[in-house]
This record gives sequence, structure tokens and C-alpha cells, in this order.
Amino acid sequence: MTGSAETWLVVGATSPVARAFALEASAAGSDVILAGRDEDDMVATASDIRIRTGARASVIRFEAEHPDAHPGFVEACLEHRRGILNVFFAVGTMPMQEDMDRDPSLARRTGSVNYLGPVSLLSLLAPVLEEQKAGAVVVLGSVAGDRGRLSNYVYGSSKAALHVYLQGLRARLFHAGVGVTTVKPGFIDTSMTWGEQLPLPAAPPRKLARACLDHAGKGTEVVYFPWFWRPIMTLLGVVPERVFKRFRF
Repeated sequence: MTGSAETWLVVGATSPVARAFALEASAAGSDVILAGRDEDDMVATASDIRIRTGARASVIRFEAEHPDAHPGFVEACLEHRRGILNVFFAVGTMPMQEDMDRDPSLARRTGSVNYLGPVSLLSLLAPVLEEQKAGAVVVLGSVAGDRGRLSNYVYGSSKAALHVYLQGLRARLFHAGVGVTTVKPGFIDTSMTWGEQLPLPAAPPRKLARACLDHAGKGTEVVYFPWFWRPIMTLLGVVPERVFKRFRF
């Protein structure tokens, strides 16, 4: 879903996937608003986008953990918007489970960044999307949210909660002609997986970004990326709890 009369709000714009998404969207003709914490990084990305694509690229600071600032953030986005507003949300944090076991504050922050932050912002943006009666919302979830596992159940539970919220938001915005797509990646080649021994290859951020843009506004509810994660998670989902709890992964 692209065109000169629309703007993509890219939240979490300093992540490799979001940075790649912003470049893909701008190359397809959309304006972009980059939102995140590291303003210097985003200014550099915005400059790169303008040089490469000629698109308009704005920068606005955003912190998922500061919901009191979210209303002002939305107002700033609307000032920079041109045409239909679309949203790509890629904010997330994934501490090691053992670290969260030792320090519950890390677990609380994981829930705040991965669930409460998105809910706060998307709840504020929902009336805007309903009023314009068009647009797309694409949010990065995770296959980790499909089943609670010993090795990452706090992170997984935050993504599971986000998935359920997006189901409800999808039903709400459907009646306004706005599509909501949840994208559930497996392993992605970012700082979250660097140095990890992975059972399956990590996908390049650029390919994930392109898949997100391809599915935006197309009526797709949930996307697993790469595709093979859907049958994998389907199989894991039917394992009885009395058996699954014995697994050490």
C-alpha cells in the first residue's frame, strides 16, 4: 500500500527492520515519519532516505515507556502527515529470560515496551485512522507469542498479549476500512540474535521489511515470516501441556 498521498509513521525507526521498512516505503513513493529514541540515528536515516528516494522524511522522538508524552507525539505526527496516515510499529526489547528471573524490573520493562507502549500509542491513533476511513497498521509481533516456553516466557507473554490486542483493534478498524496486520517473525539477523546459536537461519531485515510492506492494506491478518514458522508453531501448539512443560527450550 503505497502512493504519493500517504505517510508511513515508522515507530522504532532505529531498528534494522524499521529502517529498512522506511526505505522501502519511501522508495515506493510514500512520505515517512521516523519515530524513536535515538534522534541522531534517525536524522542520519532521514537524510539517507531523502538522498536515495527524494521522499519527505521527518523525525520525531518517541519513547514507548512514557505514555504521558504519547498524546503530544500524536499531535506532532499529524502536523507532519501528508495524506493518509499508515503505521508501522517495530518497538521491542528482549532481555535474556535468566536475567529477568534475577531482576524482575527487567520483566516489568519488557511488558511496558512490548505491550503497554504499543497499546497506548495505537489507542490514541485509532480515532485518527477511523476518521480518515483508510490506511494500514502493521505491527511486528513474534512467533514467541504463540506458546510459552521456558527460555523466553516473559518476552513471549508480552507478544501474546499484543497479538490479542491487535485482534480486537483489527475488528474495530475493519469497519472503518483500515487493515491491521500482525507480522510474526522467527529469527531475524539483528542485535537480538547476534551471537546466539540458532536452530534455524536468521532472515535478513530487508526481506522482512519488504514482506511487511507487501502485506500492508491487503486484508492479511497474520503473517509468519519466513513462511515455515506457521507449520512449526502449529505443531508446537498441539503438544499437550503435560508434555510441553518437560521441554527445556
